[in-house]
Amino acid sequence: MSSNLNENLKKSATRFPNRTAYTFLNQSKTYAELDKLVDCAASGLSSAGITKGDRVALILGNCPEFVIAYFGILRAGAVVVPINPAYTSGEISYILSNSQAKAVIAHSSLEATISPLREKHENLKMVIFTDSIESEWSWERLIHDSIEKLESPSIGEEDLAVILYTSGTTGKPKGAMLSHRNLASNTASMSQLTEFTEEDRVIAVLPMFHVFCIATCINIPIACGASIVIVPKFSPTEVINTIRRENATIFAGVPTMFSFLLQLPGATAEDFSSIRACFSGGASIPVELLHRFEEKYNVHVLEGYGLSETAPVTAFNPLRGTRKPGSVGIDIPDVKNKVVNPDGIEVPRGEIGELIIKGPNVMMGYLGLPEATSTALKDGWFYTGDLARMDEEGYIYIVDRKKDMIIVGGYNVYPREVEEVLYQHPAIVETAVVGITDKEYGEIVKAFVVSNDESITMDDILHFCQDKLAKYKLPKQVEFMKEIPKNSTGKILKRALQFENVVVN
Repeated sequence: MSSNLNENLKKSATRFPNRTAYTFLNQSKTYAELDKLVDCAASGLSSAGITKGDRVALILGNCPEFVIAYFGILRAGAVVVPINPAYTSGEISYILSNSQAKAVIAHSSLEATISPLREKHENLKMVIFTDSIESEWSWERLIHDSIEKLESPSIGEEDLAVILYTSGTTGKPKGAMLSHRNLASNTASMSQLTEFTEEDRVIAVLPMFHVFCIATCINIPIACGASIVIVPKFSPTEVINTIRRENATIFAGVPTMFSFLLQLPGATAEDFSSIRACFSGGASIPVELLHRFEEKYNVHVLEGYGLSETAPVTAFNPLRGTRKPGSVGIDIPDVKNKVVNPDGIEVPRGEIGELIIKGPNVMMGYLGLPEATSTALKDGWFYTGDLARMDEEGYIYIVDRKKDMIIVGGYNVYPREVEEVLYQHPAIVETAVVGITDKEYGEIVKAFVVSNDESITMDDILHFCQDKLAKYKLPKQVEFMKEIPKNSTGKILKRALQFENVVVN
C-alpha cells in the first residue's frame, strides 16, 4: 500500500477496474468509473483555481459525491476539511474561518446556511452545490466540464491531507492536521489486521464526515479494492435490509447503533449471516450490550480505540486470537500505546493512568494552536486525556475520560464502571452516569436511564447495584428519560446532562 492516499485509489483502479467501488440506492460505479470521476473533480477544482495546499470544506451527508470529492480534493493536492452538515451557521462559519477554506462542496439544502457566509469569509472563493444547476458553480459543471487532463501536483507523504475538527467538548473545536502518511499508514495497518480483501462489502452508515467512517468505510475498502455500500442515514430496518440485499461482509457502527439493532423486533441471526465481522468504535461499547448482540446475531463484535488525532485507530481486538470483551484490544501494527502517570512515566500493568500513543498515525498538530499542540504532543507521544489500564498481555481497557471522573468525598469513581453494572439490569436499555456538585461530598453520582419497563423505580435500580458497587459509587440520584442526548455520531453528550444539574443542596 502507498503512503499517499491518492495512490491507493489509482492502484485499485488498475488492479480491479471492473469491480464495484460503491453502491448507493440503485446505482453503482466500478473502480475505473470512480477513478475517472475523481480525475474530473480534481481537474475541475484545479481549473477553478484550487491549488496544492488549499483547503476545501466537504459539508455532505452519506452519498457518492462525498467519496468522489474526497479523493478529487486530494488528487488536486488540496486538503479535505469534513464538516458535519447538521452544524449551525455559527459552527460552520468558525471552521471555514479557522481552516481558511477556499471552497465548499455542499448539498443544496444548506444553501440558506452557507451562501451568506461567502460575504463574511474573503478567503472563500467558490461554493459548489452537488445537486443544483442554478448556482455559479455546480457539481455537474465541475465533473462534466473538466475535459482537460489534470497535471497532478507532486504529493509527498508528509503533505497535509485532511483537517479533522474535534467535537469541541471542552471549548472551540480544534483542527487536527493529518498528513497523507498519517492516514495511509493507519489504512495499511488496519487492512492487515482486519484481513480486508477485494471480496469485502462494507456498510457505510456511519457519518462520512467522521473519522471512523473515513478510515473504516472509505480509506480501507478503497485501498483493498473492496466495495462501499453507502447508506444515507441510520435506520435499523434499512441496515438489516441492506446487509441482506448486498450480502455485506463488514458492519461498522457506534454502540448506539448496536443497541438499536439489538432492540429491532423480528430480526434474527439470519439477517447477519453474510457478515464476517462487526467493528465497534466512537465510544466504549457496554460489555452486556456486546454479549447480547453477539448472542442474537451470531457475529463477532470487535472493539477498537481511536481518535481524530491518531488517524484514527491505535488499538483493536484481533480478528484471530484472543478477543477480550470490555477491552479495546492491543496495539495495531506500527503503533505503540502506553499508560503513564502524571509525570509521563509508565505505570505497572493493571494500574490506571493516562493513555498515550506513538506511531506514524499521530497527527502533525492542531491548526494554528501551538500551545494546545505542545500540551498534547510530547517527545513524539500523543496524550489522549483518556484514563486506561493495560493487562499483562497488553490488552487496553479504557476506564474513562480524565475530565469525566467523579470524585466523591475524595474517592475516584469512574462513570463507565457504574454504567457497566447498570447495563446488566434487564430493564435498562441505555444509561449515562455523570458527577454533579454536592456541598457535602464535593460530587455525587447521578444516573440517567432509558428503560423498557415503566414500573421500574430508583429503589429497584439501587437494590440491583448495591452488591455490585461500593457504597460511594452508588447513584445518589436516578433520572428516567425517554432518550439520552447524543451528537450526530451517536456519542452521548454528558456535558449536556451535567449542565442541567449544576448544584445539589
